[in-house]
Amino acid sequence: MLTKRIIPCLDVNLGRVVKGVNFLQLRDAGDPVEVARRYEADGADELVFLDITASHEGRDIMIDVVRRVSEEIFMPFTVGGGIRSLDDARRLIQAGAEKISLNSSAVRTPELITECALKFGSQAVVVNIDPRRVSRTPAIAPEPGFPRQGREKADRFLSASGQAADVWWEVHINGGRVPTGLEAVAWARRVEELGAGEIVLTSMDADGTKAGYDLEMTRAVAEAVRIPVVASGGAGHPEHLYQVLTEGKADAALAASIFHYQEHPVPSVKKYLAERGVPVRLIF
Repeated sequence: MLTKRIIPCLDVNLGRVVKGVNFLQLRDAGDPVEVARRYEADGADELVFLDITASHEGRDIMIDVVRRVSEEIFMPFTVGGGIRSLDDARRLIQAGAEKISLNSSAVRTPELITECALKFGSQAVVVNIDPRRVSRTPAIAPEPGFPRQGREKADRFLSASGQAADVWWEVHINGGRVPTGLEAVAWARRVEELGAGEIVLTSMDADGTKAGYDLEMTRAVAEAVRIPVVASGGAGHPEHLYQVLTEGKADAALAASIFHYQEHPVPSVKKYLAERGVPVRLIF
């Protein structure tokens, strides 16, 4: 049986690790190099580094920070934020990233997913999907140029049970600021077809709340694709990770606040999971 991965996430803004609630109200959580070094010592399975304002601000990701982090750790390292071209992805791989993560650019230029997969291999291409639960008839029109398969057909979407849904999971980009009209499960299937090797699924509604992952959404996406799904958004207690790895059928659980502020360190979370029969990699 494959082990379940426990993945700390470093949301980085202006060179510092930060954490917020629902993608807002950011507070400082330390220097990314020091935080990364601590997580490796704690036995984290992977690390995700997201430059959360690069796309919104229209700037390149901070290569120097990526390089400094990669020089300090040996565990797999995924980097995202501000990747708009194959050359951007190449520079991150050269700086030490094992995987690159696409989000806003994947929606705007889906062919970039395929280009990166052909160049670096599907295993190196992650697509971040940030959905929010919205009503069937959203009031705001999608931004011009986005695929026309969301908002005007929202009332036709079905829930995971196959029944007409009163709400649906709408994908957002630019750090959660821009709605796209894309439905999360359909978009997950599409990115798999385009060559993505993994999905990081972040519930915008649950992010930073510590109230638990969106189990329904995670399970719906995990059952719709064959590639690994990393659950993100809402971890507040080891029980939440247990739930999303079992009920939510996620292949990995990503968390930030509970790790950054030592509320539930990685070793104690893994011990909790192992005691309940979840296969995890333990450090003795």
